[in-house]
Amino acid sequence: MPALGVNIDHVATVRQARRGLEPEPVSAALLAQCAGADSIVAHLREDRRHIQDRDLYQLKEVLQVKFNLEMSAASQIVAIACRLKPEQATLVPEKRQELTTEGGLDVASLLKSVRSTVQRLQDSGIEVSLFIDPQVRQVKAAQKAGCTIVELHTGSYAESRSALQKRSCLKELKAAVACARDLGLRVAAGHGLNYSNVIEVARIKGVEELNIGHSIVSRAVLVGMERAVREMKALIA
Repeated sequence: MPALGVNIDHVATVRQARRGLEPEPVSAALLAQCAGADSIVAHLREDRRHIQDRDLYQLKEVLQVKFNLEMSAASQIVAIACRLKPEQATLVPEKRQELTTEGGLDVASLLKSVRSTVQRLQDSGIEVSLFIDPQVRQVKAAQKAGCTIVELHTGSYAESRSALQKRSCLKELKAAVACARDLGLRVAAGHGLNYSNVIEVARIKGVEELNIGHSIVSRAVLVGMERAVREMKALIA
């Protein structure tokens, strides 16, 4: 059974809509932890559209499960991560105009700079994951960059509009997982996973963790964070 990482970014999105104090993402993280979340994920974006710097330090202080910081490779963000020292950092691509992360990091084209960032984070005692598209060339590049974990982007699978497209995406995911495992990498997956489509990805042999945010936070608006997390854990199991 894969572990569940709960991304709390969109709790902060609601708070930042009015630049107020609530809802408090750290409280949401603690509720998710109590409900069985295996890790908490937060993305400190360069434009600070949701998670703020203070949230990170509060999370680091109170969490009893793994803290996974999603981040770009921008030097300012890397410096913050090196001071914060979360258990894990996941490097993702980031564009100001996007609504959410649109695809995986092109490690194959950016190998030298990614390797340098990976090394800098590892020198600070942080385990590093790279968020990549489920392509063998990207998996191989990630291994060359020195990371120990890859998180496979499941957006194409989640957005599939036909059974044929869905099967093709699952085949691609399975091939990427197999390649990563052969290279000694641990494998996570995430993006667009929800209560309707998570099971088939959870069944892929070799996937150790699923990172899910928007769907869980959306469900939590209706039923509460603890129930939303427990329901997702039950599906994954």
